[in-house]
Order: sequence, then structure tokens, then C-alpha cells
Amino acid sequence: MSLTAGGGADLWVRRAKVVGERDVVEQDVLILDGRVQQVARRVAAPDGIPELRARGRLVFPGLIDTQVHFREPGLEHKEDLASGSLAAVTGGITAFCEMPNTDPPTTDPARLVDKLQRAHGRSWADHAFFLGATADNADRLGDWEWLPGCAGIKVFMGSSTGNLLVPDDATLERVLRSGTRRVAVHSEDEPRLRERYGQLRGGESVALHPDVRDVESALRATRRLLDLAEKTGRKVHLLHVSTAEELDLVRERDLGELVTVEATPNHLFLAAPYCYERHGSLAQMNPPVRDLRHQDALRRAVAEGLVACIGSDHAPHTLDEKAREYPRSPSGIPGVQTTLPLLLTAVRDGWLTYPDIVRLLCTGPARVYGFEGKGTLEPGSDGDLVIVDPRMTDPLPADWLRSRAGFSPFVGTPLAGLPVVTVVRGHVVSQDGESVGAPIGRPLRYRA
Repeated sequence: MSLTAGGGADLWVRRAKVVGERDVVEQDVLILDGRVQQVARRVAAPDGIPELRARGRLVFPGLIDTQVHFREPGLEHKEDLASGSLAAVTGGITAFCEMPNTDPPTTDPARLVDKLQRAHGRSWADHAFFLGATADNADRLGDWEWLPGCAGIKVFMGSSTGNLLVPDDATLERVLRSGTRRVAVHSEDEPRLRERYGQLRGGESVALHPDVRDVESALRATRRLLDLAEKTGRKVHLLHVSTAEELDLVRERDLGELVTVEATPNHLFLAAPYCYERHGSLAQMNPPVRDLRHQDALRRAVAEGLVACIGSDHAPHTLDEKAREYPRSPSGIPGVQTTLPLLLTAVRDGWLTYPDIVRLLCTGPARVYGFEGKGTLEPGSDGDLVIVDPRMTDPLPADWLRSRAGFSPFVGTPLAGLPVVTVVRGHVVSQDGESVGAPIGRPLRYRA
């Protein structure tokens, strides 16, 4: 592969295996002025267009990560928008939606604007930020959800990292009745969590984490949420589903587009008790990684299409913080950079296809959240793409990681390909694991 001219907003990708939602076809991709101009078997580009020869490589539309925690403001020692977005583009993610549980939390328009200003000139990927729901702002969210750069509304039904919480049905119903955009929900039952944590005496193993935040904690909250979604008619998105029982409940209720489901790579590629035996608290997250029964159910749901999209739930902490005794060790696993490499191994292992990756990381996120110009290589869409070398099969190296966290439980995983070039609106921003040029990320656009 050779880049024959400087990386501008025009780009000609030649002889690539272009992956769509239905097939993989050898094609050229022409991007002009940051937008896809043409995708065809042979494209004649204007003179002087920068050229990428990609024979033997796969080209995916730019990938979208709809759930990341980049920790800025207030927790930059864990991650910030510059380091987190650099990890994103290195892993092929060209757009992200960042969660509101920062310090201070993103709960009003002023704090949303602050994040957008922080991202300007520092984010390598296009971006949007969720507003966090609280009892105090529940009735105002409908006025704010369409503000520029707002990803939508995020609800924590159960406490996790940070202090955002909507534990009761009355407040949750107020949130759902205020606005029209799909609401993203962390679904764990707070009363059940308090009861379970109250039974701990100290000194327990982190391997108990899936018992503390048990299946019933997740199922109770999801049942309550589906009842309220049906009652109010408000669309909801179930984040990081972790249990077979929740998947069965979604199937049984059969609420169509009213309820969409997200899975994380952590729940798909880690399993208890082995992950806790091997990685300790580095495998601790909320909701927990559970045993193979739940992993198998999630993989089936992903393959059959019940799961609409994959979100990394990238949630970095320092190694010193992670080394604290359970349950003081914080929950969260960094993963924005490793999502695509892991899904490529699923293709190798036969339970996903390359078009499935497009569905889960491109068209699915765009459909769930209404992104404009993202998730596809259709003419007129943003010129976002990632080039993957499927011949890179060595174990995942630690020195490839760009997150400030500096660790991943997936280091050493035998690969089935690795992203080698990432393009945002025609600009090459990452090549061979290194940043290119300057950060050019801008706020995402949404369809009304």
C-alpha cells in the first residue's frame, strides 16, 4: 500500500475489497471534498488526487462507536478527548458518542458546549456527547436533545462510575415523556444493587462481581424499562446487555423499533470465571462479564440480528486504581481500539461475516441514533473508511494501544487482521498505528 500524495479531503482508494452490508466486492473508492463521489470496479480519478493502493486489503465504511467514556473534564489522568480519540482512529473508529459521567457530569447545555469546545482541534474523530438524565433536569431534556453535538439522552438506572442516577420509575417516566429521540439506558436495578453490595464484608474476590451485580439486577431493570417504553411510546436503546434472560425478554415482548439492543466486545470475548482468574479486576465492568451461557446467548443474538450495534463501552482507569481491593476497584475496560480486531477474529472463527461487521459498527449505529452521512460508502456520504490488512495475524501487541490506560485484557489475542489506515472525511488520520496530520474531528450531524 502506498500513499502517493499528501492526505487532503480528496482521496482515491484503488483495488480494495470493499465490504458492504451484503457482500464484499473489489472496487475503487473516490472521495472528493470529503464526500464519497463514486464506488465502482474501476474509477477514473482527476489528476493529482492522493492515491491509496489497497490490493488485498479490506475497506469498511468508517466505524462508529456509540458508547465511550473519554473522562474529560475532571478525570484526564485516566483518559482525555485527545488520547481517547487517537485510540479510536487507530482502531478504525471514525466517529464516537461520549458518555456524560465526567466531572462535572454533562447535564445541561453549558456543559455540552464545554465538551464540544474541548474537542475542537483535539479530537481525531467526529463526535457527539450525551446529556445525562437526572431528577432535576428530566423535564428539560426534550428542549435540549437536538442541540448541536448532542448524541441524545443517557439514563443510568443503576449506579456505576460517577454519580448520575435515575433509580425510580416515576423519574424515568418523566425522562421518557420529555423528548422524542431514542434514549440510551444502563439497565441495572439500583435497589437490588444496594442490597447485594450491602452483603459484602470486604476482602472478597473480584470473581464475585457477576454474583454481586447478578442476573436479577439486570432483568428487573430491563423489565421495568420495557414496560415504560411501551407505556410512553419512547424509543430506548439497551446498552451493554449482559444476560441471556434479557435477550429472551426482548424477543418475547417483541416491541420492534421501540427497543434496540447493544452488546460489547467484552461480553462477547471474555467469560467468567476464566477472565477473573487471568485478569483480575482488569476484566471488571458494569454490568459484569458473565459465564459462557450468557456469552453464547449474546453471540447468537449478534449473529441473528437481535443486537443492533456494538459499542465498546471504552472505560479506562489507571492500573493503580484497578489494583485496589474489590469492590473498591473501579469498573471499566478500555476497548475503543480493539473492537474491530476482535470482530475480525469472529469472522475467522465462523460466527460472524465481514458484512455483519458493517451492520454492527456502521449501518446499525447510524440507524439507531439517526446519524447523517455516516455508516455507509454511498455517494454523498462522508468520506470515512478504514482499511484492514487481513494478513496481520500476530498476537495483538501492547505497544499498538494508544489509550492513556495502557492495558487491555485482549493483549496477546491472535489476530485475524488489523486496521492499517483510517480516513475521516477524506483525510488520512492514522496509518500503520501512527497519527497523520492534525486532529480534524467535528460534531456529528443527525436526521430530525
